[in-house]
Amino acid sequence: MANTDWTFLNDGLDLASVDRGVTAGIPRPPGGGTFLFGFNSLGVAKGAVALFANQANFAPMAKGGSLRGCLQRGPGGGPTGFSPFLFLCGQGTSVNDQGYLLGLSDDDPHRIVLRKGALRAGLPDSEGPGVLLRSSESFAQGTWLHLRLDVVVNANSDVVLSVFRNDLEAHPLGTPPDWKPVAGMPVFIDDQLGINSGSQPLTSGRGGFGFAVSDVTRRAFFDHLELLRQT
Repeated sequence: MANTDWTFLNDGLDLASVDRGVTAGIPRPPGGGTFLFGFNSLGVAKGAVALFANQANFAPMAKGGSLRGCLQRGPGGGPTGFSPFLFLCGQGTSVNDQGYLLGLSDDDPHRIVLRKGALRAGLPDSEGPGVLLRSSESFAQGTWLHLRLDVVVNANSDVVLSVFRNDLEAHPLGTPPDWKPVAGMPVFIDDQLGINSGSQPLTSGRGGFGFAVSDVTRRAFFDHLELLRQT
């Protein structure tokens, strides 16, 4: 997807707090192209920056979808104080809105985490409020992870959440991915009664990616983003 396919969500941190944009100056994931999209925090400010796909029938999507992308918690001023994430079913055009977030937790080492909550909070840790699932495996800072989140809205309004990972060493970008479930992250049903997650499921909305941060010189990188909608 091109730069013009994305729009920044409202109420995010400004350029004085977090620089962002496309660069060829950072090593890409295996099989990656010339550029990637990066974030770099310039000061101690707590909040998030996020973008959503703005194309017709995607802003918002009438049902769920599938979002895939490569993420990295980049080396910088420290191993904590930030988290990159993908999101689906974002409920509005603000980082204060709710969504399903899949990304890399603000832990050292970090884990793959699925959380339901405000985009602004990102993934504060692997066991905090709103966390639905977390990976059994942990990862070192600077690791590229190719992740996929499927959100399928059933006819009865249950929402089925599935998380997958592609091994980039065996299946680099540019070759067909081999999506496999992430250990410790079974299929999660956000039931229409609001029991499993503690709140009603999110059955429509926007999809995109973002960066939550609370400290200076924290960095995150994204590559090979793909978004499909449920029809």
